[in-house]
Amino acid sequence: MFDLTGRLALVTGAGQGIGAGIAKHLANQGAKVVVNDIVLDRAEETAEGIRSAGGDAEGLAFDVTEREQVCEVLTPRGFDIVVNNAGNAGARMMQPRPFREMDPEQWAPPIDVNLHGVMNTTHAVLSGMCERRFGRLITISSGAGIVGLGIGVAPYAAGKGGAISFMRHMAIENASLGVTANSVALGLMEMTEVHDEALVAKLASTVPIGRLGTGDDLGPAIVWLASNEAAWVTGQTIQVNGGSVTS
Repeated sequence: MFDLTGRLALVTGAGQGIGAGIAKHLANQGAKVVVNDIVLDRAEETAEGIRSAGGDAEGLAFDVTEREQVCEVLTPRGFDIVVNNAGNAGARMMQPRPFREMDPEQWAPPIDVNLHGVMNTTHAVLSGMCERRFGRLITISSGAGIVGLGIGVAPYAAGKGGAISFMRHMAIENASLGVTANSVALGLMEMTEVHDEALVAKLASTVPIGRLGTGDDLGPAIVWLASNEAAWVTGQTIQVNGGSVTS
């Protein structure tokens, strides 16, 4: 069950954090995984970890927001599974701030990576998936893309919400061609760049299960959506959030 042997998978933004966890779980089920990151050393580190555990992986550096680069790298490869995980604000860390106080230049990075990046990778791989009549498009979204929050992440939420809507359209457009498209809306997850234990504890206290999520919490859901067993699941937004209420 959930056997991915022979499938070629791409996980964007997988050089660290939950993306690395997703890549590991896909490889554990037999997929060959292309680990993308904007920093090659991070991509290679995740890929080496997978290979050391007996899996098949390679690291590949590119920026999902650069459309021509994405098409050049991805289109010839024939991917079966694409997990759009690259997020935050891409190469720049997101700086939460009330929208009324934002300079318009701060809007673009989170929208570029969370919406345009998803569109770029999808456009690069979709024709091949339709021709082979098999494809799994999976976008990692956020509860912020579903409900309003007062924490200063409006452009990020716009990108995440836009990607959810985009996946629904991809699901309907390609449903008869063997290609599914789904989103996973995450709750509060562990962040590799946050080392403030007091802050982590405060965030974890807001999650009903009592801790932040990890790549190991998310990985099995991605494996299921990537599998043959999920062939009748498309156009959905699945919430993985430790019991947090978002709708």
